[in-house]
Order: sequence, then structure tokens, then C-alpha cells
Amino acid sequence: MGEYIVSARKYRPSAFDAVVGQEALTTTLKNAIAAGKLAHAYLFCGPRGVGKTTCARIFAKTINCLHPAANGEACDECESCKAFNEQRSLNIHELDAASNNSVEEIRALIEKVRIPPQIGRYKVFIIDEVHMLSTAAFNAFLKTLEEPPSYVIFILATTEKHKILPTILSRCQVYDFNRMNVHTIVNHLRFVAEKEGYTYEPEALDIIAQKADGGMRDALSIFDQAVSFTNGNLTYNKVIENLNVLDYEYYFKLVDLFLKNEVPQCMLVFNEILEKGFEGSHFISGLALHLRDLLVSRDAVTIPLLEVSSNIKERYLEQARRCPPKFLYRAIKLCSDCDLNYRSSKNKRLLVEISLIQLSQLTLEDDSTGSGRGPEKILKPLFTQPAETAQPAAAPVNSRKPEASAEKTASTVQERTEQYETRKSPLPESDTRERKAPKIKINSFGPSISRLRQNITEQPDAAQTQPASSDSTAVTTSQQTEEENYPVTEDNISFCWHEFVNLLPQEETAMAQRMKIIRPKLLDDATFEVLVDNEQVKIYMENIARRVEVFMRKQLHNKNISMKVRIAQPEEVTHIISKPQQYQAMLKQNPALKKLTETFGLELS
Repeated sequence: MGEYIVSARKYRPSAFDAVVGQEALTTTLKNAIAAGKLAHAYLFCGPRGVGKTTCARIFAKTINCLHPAANGEACDECESCKAFNEQRSLNIHELDAASNNSVEEIRALIEKVRIPPQIGRYKVFIIDEVHMLSTAAFNAFLKTLEEPPSYVIFILATTEKHKILPTILSRCQVYDFNRMNVHTIVNHLRFVAEKEGYTYEPEALDIIAQKADGGMRDALSIFDQAVSFTNGNLTYNKVIENLNVLDYEYYFKLVDLFLKNEVPQCMLVFNEILEKGFEGSHFISGLALHLRDLLVSRDAVTIPLLEVSSNIKERYLEQARRCPPKFLYRAIKLCSDCDLNYRSSKNKRLLVEISLIQLSQLTLEDDSTGSGRGPEKILKPLFTQPAETAQPAAAPVNSRKPEASAEKTASTVQERTEQYETRKSPLPESDTRERKAPKIKINSFGPSISRLRQNITEQPDAAQTQPASSDSTAVTTSQQTEEENYPVTEDNISFCWHEFVNLLPQEETAMAQRMKIIRPKLLDDATFEVLVDNEQVKIYMENIARRVEVFMRKQLHNKNISMKVRIAQPEEVTHIISKPQQYQAMLKQNPALKKLTETFGLELS
């Protein structure tokens, strides 16, 4: 049994024509060699496994060939080519900058530069992973890189061009190597499989090419792994099992279920995927990619973007014809949002399942037609109750007195949730109760109002004075209507106004202070007016008017309360500046304050 060599090394190109996927770069290098226009420094940059170091070695071998071929390739027969092929050439030096990145290593390299080549015309120094050199090593290398001897050529290779110093980039000819596309990798894998005598399915090679993510070396390494697992018979099912790749069939099946709005079946398919050991993030990213492939399959112009085998491509084209574009836009957005939130989610499975429910409801007839960029995340009912099991509840016979029904209705209204209330409202339960005037006291800083809970004088229940009715339901409805439209007074409006101001959030503190000095004025039975002093405050009050109305309607049990905002006329505005002016203003509002002041001998300080 001979020595085993991995495919990435065994099928490594030894000539420019054998390099796969970099035709533009190899043609440029061959033309430069043929014309004798060689630069003193080159920088080869690009992703891993795309041929940077390979092309550097072929370039070094070709420029030292003693008898180059007519097509610009090395002859492989002269002493220089044989020495290179046998890895004993003294004209080609390779340095791994990842492990030799110090200043001393660069200085040793500079010493070697002074020795001219023994065979051939050029001495070539290939520095791999050059971005790993330290800053001091780069600085020590600058002068030699800029003005080397005429027989020296530097070839730098890196996967991270942005880490190279600009002073280094300006001294080199830069060649950018491209990622390999799936079609190119599949063709090369097919060539290797035929050379080695392996049997294969095109779909299996396509999966390997996609898994390689644009790197030919990665593709050959995965190919060797799959060959070992399948004993040289590369089938689609065996390859996806070995590489832990989710089968296309799941994605095709799920999209069909989305179009049919089959939510339970989608949940079962996802459960089956989890039982096979796949992560939810792997599944949702694959689903997003599948939807993207369906989207590009709808237009003949974008079909070349679909990097799959011919058999799979036909399935994509068939399913894409049944998928509306709006469905695909919104589905991709939902999958993208789920993928972004997956890592931070505490219940990852639930997050994916909610996304599947939303995807299954995108094509419902009553679904809103929002934009594709922002689908509305609304979950509709998943299961409908059969008509025969949904029996209407019989109306209970009201055998209690009308007063009990009225009290129950009033209690229900009282317990409704207020939008802005964070504690129990101090308002009386109904407007039929009397309230005492708030007590007023004067301190050293001027008058202040302390609101106290009023003593309630109970009134006779109106329901007891009404004659009994045979239809208790009608009485209850009549009393409920009266309760929801209690009469309001200006004092009630003012009291609720200040309650609303006190419940405003901290972010609106500045406006709350301004609202505290505003006194609402009752215009008619349920409409009150608010006077402001400028247009900006008016705009804010108009924006907040709806919130005030909702609050007062619930507190005062009158659904007709409305608020108007008006800019006050100059004669209506009273500017209170000093403490005496504040006191005079309060006297004008409440004359009893003067008697209180005289009785206790109070004075303003």
C-alpha cells in the first residue's frame, strides 16, 4: 500500500493553466513574464484556499525556468524546474510570518537577500501570512522591500489585507484573489472523483461545494472526508448525514405547508428536525437561504444566482412559481428577525415556533397587506372550535331586586382599568354625593391647597324610589345608562384635571408643572375649555386631549366629556409674579380666605 496523499496536496496545480477559478490573475502573470515586465514586490490577498501560495510558487518556478514554453509555462525539464519540483531549489525561499514575525527573522531574511542566485535569474522570497508580522518587523522590512537588488522578487501572501501597513501596500503590486463559485468547485471535484475512480451523485458534490464556502482547499478536504465515510460512493443522503447538513426536502415541504396555512404540520416538521440533532439557529438560517433561492428563481435575470445542481434547480423553479413575491419578501424578513433574536432569546424553541406560525399565516385572505420590509407580527387563531360544540350560554333569570343589579353594574364600571392610573382614584363613586370644599392653609411661602378625602353624605338610593318593574333587565339597563352619563361640575372637572397631572410620567414633568396652573372652564354640560398662552403649548394640549378625555370619562362616569383648547386673549392672561399677587388671585377665587386670614391673624411673609 503506497503512501496516502490528501487530494488538496495531490492535485495542487504546478502550472498556471491548472489553477482553477483565477483565470484573470494567471493570465496577467503569464503576460508579465512573457514581456519581461516583472515588479520587485507582489501582494497576493484573498480568502483561504483560493490559490495564493500556489500561484506564488508557480510564478517563482516559471521566472527561473531556463527554457520556458511558448504559452508562458515552465518546461519542467531544466535543472531549475527539476530542483523546484524536488523541493531543493536554492532560489526560492518561503517564510511563514505567523511563526516568524519578529525583527530578528526579518533581519536574517535581509542577509539572505545579499546572496545572488546560483541557478536561474531571480531569487524569490515568499512570505505567507504577512499580516502577522509585528510593526517593528514591518518597519525593518520597508527599505529592503522598496529597493531590493535587481535579482530579488518578494511575493507576500495574506488573507487579511486590511492589516497590512499602507507603506507596505504602496510598494507592492496588489492581486486580489476571488472566492470560488459553486459551479467551479463542483467541476473540479468531478475531475478529482473521475481521476480516483469514485462514483458520485451531482447533488452530493453540490453539497460539498456549498459547505466549502468558496475555498477549493476546504472543498477537497471535505471531499476526502466524505469519500472515507461512503467508501468511494458519494451519494446525497450519505453526504448530508456525514456533514450534518439539513436536507432540502424539509425546506421544500415547509414552504408548501406555509402556502396551505398548515400550522400544526409545520410544528411537527420542526420537531422532527430538532429530534435529528439540528440547532434552531441552523434551521432558521437554512430556511432563510431557501426562501432567498426561491426569490431569485422567480426572475430569469437572477436565476444564475441560484448555485445548485440542475435537478434541484428545477424544483426551485417549480415552487417559486407558486410563491407570491410579497409572501417571499415578508417571509425572508421574518426569518431574518428570528435569526437576529435567536442568540438573545431565553426560549429559543418558542421563538422559532412563533416565527413558523407567522410564516404559515402570511397568505391568509384576511391578512393585512403591509410592506414587505416590515410584516405585521400578528398571531391569528390556530384552531377553530366546531360549531356543534360551541353552545350559546343561556341568559340567567334575574330574580334579584333592581337595586342589586344597579349596584353590580356600578361596581363593574368602577373596576375598569384606567390607562394612566397607578393607584386607587380618590374621586367619589358617583356625582350624587356631596363633597366638601378643600381646606386652605397659608404657610411662610404663600398659600397651598391640600386635597383631603371628602366625607360622603349618603343619598337615598334612587332605585328604591322607583316602582318595581316586571322586566328587571330593562331597569338595570336604564340605570346603567344613567350611571355612565352622570352630570359634571366645574369643580369635578378641575379635580380630575389635577389628578391627571399628578399621574403624568416623569418624562413629562415640565409640561405637568405648566398644566398645574391651568384651570379648566366648563362650557356646557360635558364640554370644558382650556386656555393656553402660546401656540406650542396649544399643540401639545391638543395631542394630549384624547388622554385627558378618556381619563375623565372613566372617573366621572360620563362618556360625553370633551376638551377644547384655545389660546387666551391678552386681556384674559393674568401674570402672577409676586407673593401678594398670588394671594390676591386666590382671594378672588375664594373670598372665604380673607375671613380665615383675619380670624387667625395670618400675615404674608
